[in-house]
Amino acid sequence: MQGSTADQNQADIAYAATVETAEHHSEHPDLRLFGFIVFLVSESMLFLGLFVAYFAFRVVTPEWPPEGTEELELMLPGINTIILISSSFVIHKADTAIKQSGDVKAARLWFAITIAMGATFLAGQVYEYNHLGFGLTTNLFASTFYLLTGFHGLHVFVGLLLMSTVLWRSRVPGHYSETSHFGIEATEVYWHFVDVIWIVLFLILYLL
Repeated sequence: MQGSTADQNQADIAYAATVETAEHHSEHPDLRLFGFIVFLVSESMLFLGLFVAYFAFRVVTPEWPPEGTEELELMLPGINTIILISSSFVIHKADTAIKQSGDVKAARLWFAITIAMGATFLAGQVYEYNHLGFGLTTNLFASTFYLLTGFHGLHVFVGLLLMSTVLWRSRVPGHYSETSHFGIEATEVYWHFVDVIWIVLFLILYLL
């Protein structure tokens, strides 16, 4: 009997501490999304450096791509581009579902579809790598091509991990709601970032 009373007292103390902590945090603005956006800005600087290096190589090289480099096909990367852009609209529906109605089930569905689309994009990129007529060390163009697309592919893979984490956490009742959805929102912002970077890559590598 005494043990039960002690356990109840400890539970009450723990609950009071949780409430106090929540009230303490609610007194301060939530800067997590702002911090995440700052992180993405730093990532953008990395890509910007790679873009500048690509154009510098292009300017100082007499012929670009160097003579003998097989021309890039547009069909597969074009389809991949459509898939990735479309996936940004799909993941936005997940964000809308959780913010407007707290519909975790709908958000989970849209995230699952986005994961499938992102995985399809990566599979298409691997297929393209296996059918290119040049390798990583063929020439300067080939090296920069693999570096830029590979670095972006790594970010797509990280995005898939983030979305999988959101799906896993969404199984916990109450983890995401209309008022608590940082994981979903941050993952959507990250995916839009990956999308925009790919559009720039597609433009400078395949079209210019």
